[in-house]
Amino acid sequence: MATFLYRLGRFSFRRRRLVLMLWIAVLAAVGIGAAGVSSSTSDTFAIPGTQSQKALDLLEKEFPQASADGATARVVFEAPDGQKLTSAAHKAEVESLVADLKSASQVASVADPYTGGTVSKDGSVAYAQVTYKVAQADITDAARADLEHVAEQGERAGLAVSMGGTAVTEESHQSAAELIGIVIAALVMVITFGSLVAAGLPLLTALFGVLAAICGITVAGSFIDLSSSTSTLALMLGLAVAIDYALFIVSRYRGELSEGHEPEEAAGRALGTAGSAVVFAGLTVVIALAGLSVIGIKILSDIGLGAAFAVVVAVVIALTLLPAMLGFAGTRISTGKLKTRRMRAIEQGEREPMGVRWSRFVLRNPVKVLGVSVAGLLLLAVPALSLQLGMPSDATATPGSTQRSAYDTITDGFGPGYNGPLTVVVDARGSDDPKAAAQDAVTLLGDLPDVASVSPASFNETGDVALIRAVPGSSPTSEDTVGLVSDIRDRGAALHDDTGAELMVTGTTALNIDISGKLNDALIPYLCVVVGLALILLMLVFRSILVPLKAAAGFLLSVLATLGVVVAVFQWGWLADVFGVDQTGPIVSVLPIFMVGVVFGLAMDYQVFLVTRMREEYVHGAEPREAVIAGFRHGARVVTAAAVIMISVFAGFLFSDTALIKSIGLGLAAAVFFDAFVVRMTIVPAVMALLGRRAWALPGRLDRILPNVDVEGEKLRHLLEKDTERTGGRGEGEEIPEPVHTGKG
Repeated sequence: MATFLYRLGRFSFRRRRLVLMLWIAVLAAVGIGAAGVSSSTSDTFAIPGTQSQKALDLLEKEFPQASADGATARVVFEAPDGQKLTSAAHKAEVESLVADLKSASQVASVADPYTGGTVSKDGSVAYAQVTYKVAQADITDAARADLEHVAEQGERAGLAVSMGGTAVTEESHQSAAELIGIVIAALVMVITFGSLVAAGLPLLTALFGVLAAICGITVAGSFIDLSSSTSTLALMLGLAVAIDYALFIVSRYRGELSEGHEPEEAAGRALGTAGSAVVFAGLTVVIALAGLSVIGIKILSDIGLGAAFAVVVAVVIALTLLPAMLGFAGTRISTGKLKTRRMRAIEQGEREPMGVRWSRFVLRNPVKVLGVSVAGLLLLAVPALSLQLGMPSDATATPGSTQRSAYDTITDGFGPGYNGPLTVVVDARGSDDPKAAAQDAVTLLGDLPDVASVSPASFNETGDVALIRAVPGSSPTSEDTVGLVSDIRDRGAALHDDTGAELMVTGTTALNIDISGKLNDALIPYLCVVVGLALILLMLVFRSILVPLKAAAGFLLSVLATLGVVVAVFQWGWLADVFGVDQTGPIVSVLPIFMVGVVFGLAMDYQVFLVTRMREEYVHGAEPREAVIAGFRHGARVVTAAAVIMISVFAGFLFSDTALIKSIGLGLAAAVFFDAFVVRMTIVPAVMALLGRRAWALPGRLDRILPNVDVEGEKLRHLLEKDTERTGGRGEGEEIPEPVHTGKG
C-alpha cells in the first residue's frame, strides 16, 4: 500500500493541474445536482420486530381511517387571563378553527376538544388532536402553512395558540458561531507551521471535500428520506477528519523537504508514510460509522452512512487533491515569516520540543502518571452509571418555540401524561368474546396506579380488534411512564391466558421507549464488536498483542469518561448555563452508540499517528524508551494541533439549537480531549515505559499468519534505499516515476 500511495503522491504532484481540474469538475457536478433537487428530511423512528411496531402495523390494517402511522399535531388553545374557552364567544371561535383544521391539506381527522374531552377542568386550555393521512416525511409545506394559518387566526381572535406533534417540525438553524471552530483551526495551524501556506492548504482541501460530501448527500436526499441530522453530522465529522488528515500529510511533507528531498519526491514519501496511516485511520472511522446501520434504526443508519461518506471523501481528497496542491506550493510551504524564536530553535536542534520534555517526565514517573490518569477518567465516568436514554420530543424543544409552548400549556392544563398518551391495541381475533376481552383490558388499565384516564374501547369493522387510549400520570420521558408501559405488557400476558386476546402498547411514547430499550441493549454488543475490531486492526498495524490491548482499554476509558460528562451536563444540569443547555432530561438515545463508533475511529487516528513512529524507531534499533521519546519528538506537536482543531470544530456545534447536535458536539469534543491528551499522550507512554520490549512482542506463529500492512512505510523505505544505491543517488529506478520537478508552478 505504501508503494502505491508513493506513486499516487508523485503522480498527483506532477499532474497537479489535471487533478485540480478533475476535482473542480466533480464539485461543480454535485453542486449543480444539489441545487437542482429538493430533498426532504425526517426524524421518524421505527423498529421492526418490536411490540409497538407490530401494533402499529395492525392498526394500519384494521383502522385505516385512524391513519396510525400518519403524522400528528396538537393545536393548543389558551384563553386570555381570567377567561374561559367554554364561554360562547371563545367556544364558537375554537370550533371555527377546528373546522378549518378539518379542511386543511392532508388532514385525515381532527378530534374536537368539546366532544373529545380535551378541555381542561378550569376551562382555560383546550387542544385539538390532528391526524394526517401521510407520514411525517411526506407532510407538505402547504399542510404546514394551513396549520400556521389556523394559529394566526386564533391569535387575531385573542387566543394563545401553540402547536406540537410530529407534523410540526422544529427547524434546526446552525449558528454562525460554529465558524469559530474553523477560525481556531486556522490559528492552530498557523502556530503549528509558522506559515500561512502550510496552514491554508489543510483548510482549503478540507472545505473542498466537505462541500463535495454535503452536496452528494443532498443529491441522495432527493431519492431517499434522510434524517434531518445527516448533513450536519457529516459536516461535523467530515470537516474535523479532513483537516486532521491533511495536517498529518503536510507535516510529513515538510519533514521530507527538511531532509533534502526534492518537492515531488517529498510528496511521494509523505503520502507513502503518513498517507498510509491516513488510509488506515479513515478505514477504522468508516467501518465504525457504517456498522451503525446493522442496528436497524433508520436515523442511525442515515447519520452513520452519511458521516462515513464524508470521511471517505476526506481520505480521497487527502490522497489526491492535497498532493496536487503541494505541487502548487512547492518549497514555499516550509518558509514562513510567522515562526517564533522558539520554533526556529527547535527546528535547528537547539531546544527540545514540549512533547519530548513531557514524554521524559512521564517515563520518569510512569506508575504515578498512570494511576492519576486512570483514576481521573474513572471519576469522570461515575455519572454514566445513572445514564437515562430518551428520544427527542416537544419537551426538549427550544424554550419559546411553539412546540415547547404547546407541551408546557398541556402540562399545566391537563397533566404531563397528556403529552404522550398510550395507544393500547387488543387483538381479540383469537378470543371467543372480543368485546369482553376489550372490556377486561379497559378495567386492567384503569386499575393501574399511574394511569390518569382510559377511553372506552373502539372496534374495527369486524369487531375483533379494539383500540383504547390510556393517558399516563407522568411525562412521556419519565421512568414512571417506562415502568407503566412495561407493567401493561406484563399484565397483557395474564389477559391472553384468560381471554385469548393479545394486548399491545404502541404510539409515539411506546415507540420511543422501545427504541431507547433496543439502543440500550445494542450498546454493549456494538461496543464489543468495535473493540474486537480495534484489537485485530491494531494487531495488524503494530505487530503486537499488548499495544492493541492497551489501545482498546484506553478507548474504553475515553468513552466512559465522555458519557459521564454528557450525563452530568445534559441530564444532571451541571454547567448547563455554561454550555447553553436550556432543558435537562434523558440523553438522546442514539448518542451513546453513535459516539462509541465515532470515538473509536478518532482514537485510532491518534494511536496510529503517534505509535507508528515509536514502532518505526524501535524496528530501526532504538531502545523502547528512546523509541517513545522519538515518537513524541516527531508526532506530539502535530497530534496536539490535530486534537485542538477537532475539539474546536466539535465544540462549535454547541451553538446549535438542536439537542441532538448540541450533545454530540460536547460529547465528541470531550472524547477527543480525553483520548488525545489523557490516553494517547499520557497513559500510552506510561504503559510503554512499564512494558518495555514486551510491548512489541508477537508470537512467531501469529507473526507468520498476520499480513504485514506496512502502515509506517518500512518496505517503501527499504525499496527507495535499494533504488538509490542502484542508481547512484539519482532516485530514478523502475519503482520510481522518472521526472523530478521543483514544484514551483
